[in-house]
Amino acid sequence: MRVVGSDGSQIGILDTREALAMAQDQDLDLVEVAPQADPPVCRIMDYGKYKYEQAVQKKEARKKQSLVVVKEMKMRPKIDIHDYETKKGHVVRFLQQGAKVKMTIMFRGRETVHPELGQRLLDRLAEEVSDIAKVDTPPKLDGRNMTMVLSPHKDNVPNRPRQQQQQPSRTRRNQSRPAKQEEAAPAEETEAQKQTRPIKITRAEGG
Repeated sequence: MRVVGSDGSQIGILDTREALAMAQDQDLDLVEVAPQADPPVCRIMDYGKYKYEQAVQKKEARKKQSLVVVKEMKMRPKIDIHDYETKKGHVVRFLQQGAKVKMTIMFRGRETVHPELGQRLLDRLAEEVSDIAKVDTPPKLDGRNMTMVLSPHKDNVPNRPRQQQQQPSRTRRNQSRPAKQEEAAPAEETEAQKQTRPIKITRAEGG
């Protein structure tokens, strides 16, 4: 097999037992990274650390994948003030959850000749939620409907005040409890245990 050192250096073609002995001397593992190669390629590495770094990379990749959710809220241009406040409350809740909101003003009959009523309503809503959202798509008339898209600010963190209010009470409860005895730290692995640790050839996933 072709052996690659822990620092990435090319060691050369070695016998399996010789490569295992070299990995054991460094207290590392011999991992097969390219089984399809001729001869197969193995690398001396800390396999546990390798798996941990792979898991961290996958986790970071999932964080970067953003799923955009769009909620829609419909209104009439002559909506009652109480209905408006109720719908605005839903819009605020959607925005605090991180979703975009598509506002739709529905015109019926002769209401279509007064699009300024819908424009005024959407402008009012955008101004009232400007502290948590911005206008992603400005009001636009499309047939009998006028639409506008709001998107939340990136630094908008929902329910932060509530968490801050609950923190003191949790601190008082923790102070009233007796302090727990500190647990003894686990003993470090001795040199004898390190030497007796079996070294195995492991196939790296995705290799």
